[in-house]
Amino acid sequence: MGREGYWATDPDELLRVGKKFRLEERPTDGTPGFDGDKADGEKALAEGAGILAELQEQLFAVGTAGDTRSVLLVLQAMDTAGKGGIVTHVIGQMNPDGVRYSGFKKPTEEELAHDFLWRVWRQVPAAGQVGVFDRSHYEDVLIGRVRQLARPEEIERRYDAINAFEKELTEGGTTIVKVMLHLGKDEQKDRLADRLERPDKHWKYNPGDVDERLLWDQYQAAYQLVFERTSTPYAPWFVVPADRKWYARLAVQHLLIHALEDLDLEWPAADYDVEVEKARLAGS
Repeated sequence: MGREGYWATDPDELLRVGKKFRLEERPTDGTPGFDGDKADGEKALAEGAGILAELQEQLFAVGTAGDTRSVLLVLQAMDTAGKGGIVTHVIGQMNPDGVRYSGFKKPTEEELAHDFLWRVWRQVPAAGQVGVFDRSHYEDVLIGRVRQLARPEEIERRYDAINAFEKELTEGGTTIVKVMLHLGKDEQKDRLADRLERPDKHWKYNPGDVDERLLWDQYQAAYQLVFERTSTPYAPWFVVPADRKWYARLAVQHLLIHALEDLDLEWPAADYDVEVEKARLAGS
C-alpha cells in the first residue's frame, strides 16, 4: 500500500481552521483522515520521507536558477506537544542545505529594542528554502497575552501586524503552513512525568512548564483568538491532534508535501549543451 493509500480522506480540509472552528471541540487523540494504525503510520511516514526530500530538492534547485519561491512551516504548541519530533522525523529527512531552521526563544535585549517582528523578518526563508519556525511571532500574542507582557492595545495591534507580515511574505512567493499541535492536558502531564522518571530526559524538563500548565485554560483561549484573528485564505491555520506522536508527524509531513506539490515544480533545464559535455567528459 502506498503512502496515499492509508488516507481515507485528504486531511488538509479536516485539519484546516474554518470560520466556526472551536478548539475545545477538537479531540487531541484523533487521526483525522487516516485509516491505519501506528505501524501503518510509520510505514507511510517512511515512504513520504523520500517524496518530501525530492520535492524539497526540486525547490532548492529552482531557487538556484532564479525562482523566488519558498515554503515556511510555523510550529506552535504547548510544551511537550512534539515540535522537536516534527523537526527530527519530518524536517530531518530533507537536505539541510535547503532548510532554514529558527527556534525562537525569549527575546534578547537587542530584540526587545525593536518591534516584535524585527527578529522574525531576519529569519524568513530565502528563495528555494524550506523555513521552519519552532515557535514564532505567535508567541507575542500567546504568552504575551496570557502573561500580560504587553499592553492590551499593543497585543491587539499585533494581530493585524502579523496578518500584514504574512500577506507580504505570500505575495513575495512564500507558501506558509501554520500548524498548531493540539495536545491534551492529561497527555502533557504524562509526558512531563516521563521526563522526571528518566535521567536521560531530565535535561528536557523545565520547572516552568508546570507554571504554564496552571494557565492551561488561558492559553487555550489565547489560541482560539489567534485562529479567529489570523487564519486567513493566504495563511490558514491547521490544528493537528498531537496525543499520538506518529499521527502528528505524518499529518505535518502530508501538509508539507501538498504545499510543495502545489508549487508544480520542475527540474531546471541545463544551461549548457548536455551532449557536448558528455563528449568532453568522455575524452577527458
